[in-house]
Amino acid sequence: MESKSIFKGFSTILTRLFGHQYLTRIEAKEILTRIATGEYNESQIASFITVYFMRNISVDEILGFREALLEMRVNMDKLRDYNPIDIVGTGGDGKNTFNISTAACFVTAGAGYKVVKHGNYGSTSVSGASNVIEEHGVRFSNNVDLHVRSLEESNIAYLHAPLFNPALKTVIPIRKALAVRTFFNVLGPIVNPLMPKRQVLGVYDLKMARLYNYIYQENGNDFSIIHSLDGYDEISLTDAFKVISSFEENIYTPESLGFQKIHPFELCGGDTIYKAAKIFDNVLNNTSTEAQKNVVLINAAIAIHTIEPHLNIQMCIDKAKESIESGKAQESLVKFLKINH
Repeated sequence: MESKSIFKGFSTILTRLFGHQYLTRIEAKEILTRIATGEYNESQIASFITVYFMRNISVDEILGFREALLEMRVNMDKLRDYNPIDIVGTGGDGKNTFNISTAACFVTAGAGYKVVKHGNYGSTSVSGASNVIEEHGVRFSNNVDLHVRSLEESNIAYLHAPLFNPALKTVIPIRKALAVRTFFNVLGPIVNPLMPKRQVLGVYDLKMARLYNYIYQENGNDFSIIHSLDGYDEISLTDAFKVISSFEENIYTPESLGFQKIHPFELCGGDTIYKAAKIFDNVLNNTSTEAQKNVVLINAAIAIHTIEPHLNIQMCIDKAKESIESGKAQESLVKFLKINH
């Protein structure tokens, strides 16, 4: 009887959504809670997810979904004492780049800053953050003491999203089967269980940038939202890019920062996780192409600038460059792998 009642209620919700109506914040929170507790089947969840490929998500909907996930999260507040930064992209830009933001995390860590990266397997690309990390033999864990040790000794901890929230685990096969951008791409960056006060977020369009800007300002975060004007959810150096932060809103060109414009094919992550991981390693050990190195440098530099806004952007680029060329970024990776194997 109970399951029939739930199905009827869910059918009503779907009918409303297909009629271009929006959920209230309370409704959004309840539905995602029910998804997490297994009350809906895969077909129902897939139908629900598909709605948000056809229309934009509202502020109330994303805030309701976020509240549900954060209430169910594994508590990682012990890491908040380190005031780390997260560098993350929404994904879903369809560009299949190598793991730029994940590499930028290790460059930022190598420069001496604390990083807690929240990530998942790729759903619309060959290699997501968790794919490239796992390819290195890392065993994912939600043991807070392990992550504290990792943060203290290597300057970086990695939180594999499904271990920290049941809803994210439930929808993995559905997202992979759909292979399109969903609202979980939108949610991922703002449901880091640590709820860091510092974050660099790459978005695939400027509408999303405005949405996140509102959320971050409400929470009082130190943030930088980045978007390449040709559609990348990170700074790609293939075109001009926009930075919206707690202290600036600017458009930069690659040339204005001393970089040459990059051709999109130079950022390709390849067709296997192994190939993406090889590029990742080459960047950190300073044997990559100049294009691959530079795109990671600028993303790490924005993270450093978010932490230390009194530094000009060129100083932040220099710090990121020194992290790679001195071997400190690679050293951070080696220490991280030793702790997390």
